[in-house]
Amino acid sequence: MSRLSRLQRQVLSLYRELLRAGRGKPGAEARVRAEFRQHACLPRSDVLRIEYLYRRGRRQLQLLRSGHATALGAFVRLRGPPGEPGGVGAPGSLPDDGDGPRSHREGARAPETPPNGR
Repeated sequence: MSRLSRLQRQVLSLYRELLRAGRGKPGAEARVRAEFRQHACLPRSDVLRIEYLYRRGRRQLQLLRSGHATALGAFVRLRGPPGEPGGVGAPGSLPDDGDGPRSHREGARAPETPPNGR
């Protein structure tokens, strides 16, 4: 096996630190593993993306260590306008079953006025 680059060593170190910091916090270890697995297929040449994810992981580590974090969760956008990431029909979103409003505007319509104006 070839030697690891400095960035690869930093990422592996971050992974171990996040797992240690997440012990005892519900959902933390599973989330850390899932995040790292999701991005494991990034090519080595995509250094900008890797560095961005590394910095994001460092910030999450600081939050975990701060003592204010009791669990590690994820914000998941279930519905949104079509064509946007996380919108209707996007991978990971729930299918539209036709029940309920599709946007905030549809559910908050003003009552229609009767034809006589009253």
